Amino acid sequence: MKVVGIGNAIIDVICKVDENFITKNNLIKGTMKLVFDENEFKKLLSNLKIEKTISGGSVANSIAGLSKFDNEVGFIGKISDDDFGKKYEDGLIKEKVNFFYKKKKEKLPTGTCLILITPDSERTMCTFLGTSGKINENDIDLKVINKSKIIFLEGYLWDEGDPQKAFEKAIGGTSKVAMSLSDKFCVDRHKTHFLELVKNKIDITFANEAEIMSLINAKNFDDVIRFGKETKKLLVITRGANGAVSIKGDNIEEIGIKKNLKIVDLTGAGDLFASGYLHSYLNNLPQKDCLEKATEMASKIIQQIGARL
Repeated sequence: MKVVGIGNAIIDVICKVDENFITKNNLIKGTMKLVFDENEFKKLLSNLKIEKTISGGSVANSIAGLSKFDNEVGFIGKISDDDFGKKYEDGLIKEKVNFFYKKKKEKLPTGTCLILITPDSERTMCTFLGTSGKINENDIDLKVINKSKIIFLEGYLWDEGDPQKAFEKAIGGTSKVAMSLSDKFCVDRHKTHFLELVKNKIDITFANEAEIMSLINAKNFDDVIRFGKETKKLLVITRGANGAVSIKGDNIEEIGIKKNLKIVDLTGAGDLFASGYLHSYLNNLPQKDCLEKATEMASKIIQQIGARL
């Protein structure tokens, strides 16, 4: 097994909305809001026209992207034995992803994420974690972890207690560890823990510019470069219109964005960026080549609706 992902197993419900819907529902455009009340979530959903429903979850999207390169990959995430749970499992099978979780009827339903796409193609997410947020250390099979070259974790897992234990158990295995910081507000909530992980326990960190700057309280991007040099861990950072940068000690590589793209939906851009980078990394390619493949994958996904190619 080349890569095993551990993350929130969530069905993505994609909807197009106007700017007024974002404002009226007190959402912050371009971020992810956790909704803890199932009824509140259902009320939001009832006012929307659904464009597409697909298996999702940040790391699961990355794992599905890696499968496109014929890598043997797997995913661990918690679902319930309900309609959405079956749809989720079927989606992974279709993507040729090994699913290392045996579903059963849970107290909470399978997790769902509303992905709200505004006319500027930006996506704002409202997530009801459902049973996905209840993944715990008993759901982590170290035999599976230790047979993989890399485990890939998402920062979102730190939003509830039990998933943190699952996270820590996985890190204790023998594989290299990659992690996505996931979301700026996620970083803000868990800054102390995340900083400790990035400095001492994570081999490869994926982040966007806002997330990494928040993590280290950077005043400018030069502070990020200095941090990367000091940690000597691999930092891979997307910078929006400024492209992306890969930092490993004194080895710093940058790449610009691809131009003249017909952007439809930014959902999954970071997820597929990670797919491309990890695929090249697994094949021992230089950082510059890793960035090239990462940018290629991100460019493909933003020209369609949804986070799966």
